[in-house]
Amino acid sequence: MPQPIVVLPEQQRALLQPLVADRVELRGFTGLDQCLELAPEAEIGWFDDYASGCLYHGPRAAPGARWINTSGVGLDIFPLADMKARGQVLTNGNGLMPDIVGEWGAMGALILAKRFDEVLRAHDRQEWLATPPTRFEMLGSKALIIGYGQIGGEIGTRLRAFGVDVTGVRRTPGGDPAMIGPDDWRARLGEYDFVILAAPNTGETSQMIGTDELAAMKPGVRIVNISRGALIDQPALIAALESGQVGSAFLDPTTPEPLPADDPLWKAPNAIITMHLSGAAQHSSVQRGVARFLKNLDHYLAGEPLEHVVDYDRGY
Repeated sequence: MPQPIVVLPEQQRALLQPLVADRVELRGFTGLDQCLELAPEAEIGWFDDYASGCLYHGPRAAPGARWINTSGVGLDIFPLADMKARGQVLTNGNGLMPDIVGEWGAMGALILAKRFDEVLRAHDRQEWLATPPTRFEMLGSKALIIGYGQIGGEIGTRLRAFGVDVTGVRRTPGGDPAMIGPDDWRARLGEYDFVILAAPNTGETSQMIGTDELAAMKPGVRIVNISRGALIDQPALIAALESGQVGSAFLDPTTPEPLPADDPLWKAPNAIITMHLSGAAQHSSVQRGVARFLKNLDHYLAGEPLEHVVDYDRGY
């Protein structure tokens, strides 16, 4: 019986080769042309090379693959309807590095709380500030984290260490008084000093923060988006920043990405854009991804259900 062909980036192939013995045939690619040449042969595809375009084009060039894997969490780049119609299984990096993204989200809240961006700009001007940009204290402040999964939970844990009263939004809040359901958060937006977005981008969450939601927030609220740009109505956010209703915003993702140089979001007052660097701000993603893939490969070869399978209908 022929071995399953796995098409994947050369870096991952080199790490996996000593670990898989002769159970599969690994074919590594180092660029888009090689990726597109190999993709139609894949029974298993792992196309995690964003810069070259393989992450976008690889799944589309692998209609015969039975299983496609990614270490990423966001699914916007994948042709989900086509993959579902083909019966392909998609596994992703949900829960693979919540600590890394959680650090970035907590950093965003701290930067907005202390307005470290203003301090840094004064440094660049070689200007000695006589007073801090703000005297806001984390202790006793309140944060709403919409999407209290693994990443949201990591952000919450870190903020509680600073004395922040954290409320999370979950699909099923259970009996935890610090958790509320998806139908409850809008009525309470005016309570919070921070609104932090960590929910997946689905049909239910797209544009979930718009004009009405922004108007209902506490004046001067600090918004942190660590999820996807599509969760926020960007023109509405710009207007709220310009009016002062939103005091500041820390935006890791935007719509689109990369954000064009002439996009008005760049010049929105008190907005900090961090170019979707959160997940890449580490050195262990490849090793973590390889370990998870290897575990799922064992399941696949044994005919067992895979772990971290995407639900196409829910979108995560």
